[in-house]
Amino acid sequence: MPTHYIYHTPGQFTTEDKKGLTESITKIYTNPLGPNLPAFYVVILFVPIDEEDFFVGGKNTKNFVRICVTHIARSFETHEIAKRFLEIYENALAPFIKEKGFDWEVDIEQIDRNLCRVNALALPLSNSDAEKEWVRLNKPVQY
Repeated sequence: MPTHYIYHTPGQFTTEDKKGLTESITKIYTNPLGPNLPAFYVVILFVPIDEEDFFVGGKNTKNFVRICVTHIARSFETHEIAKRFLEIYENALAPFIKEKGFDWEVDIEQIDRNLCRVNALALPLSNSDAEKEWVRLNKPVQY
């Protein structure tokens, strides 16, 4: 519900890197002081792209990471909230991308939550009792 597509060339991330990065990203969304989403909402997909198929500026690269995030369950109400989220997000990425010397780009797309289902269930309203129950159980519950 946020879905993160992490495009990279093979070998940029170890299994441990992937685990650490997914844990760091998931913590952002499950933070009770932040979005407080159920962990199962957070989907992270590592998409390896062979170097001969990965171009930046018309040249092959193996030093670039492209991250496309789709937000559905929550959207940013102001530019300042979006800016702060990106700061938090990039700090979570830093040990796995910036500190390894990779270049990166992040974009976030916000989708209408009415166009999403989880196990054929409509998403409960943000911060509703039903969503709090999903958070508590860490799985969708039909009401």
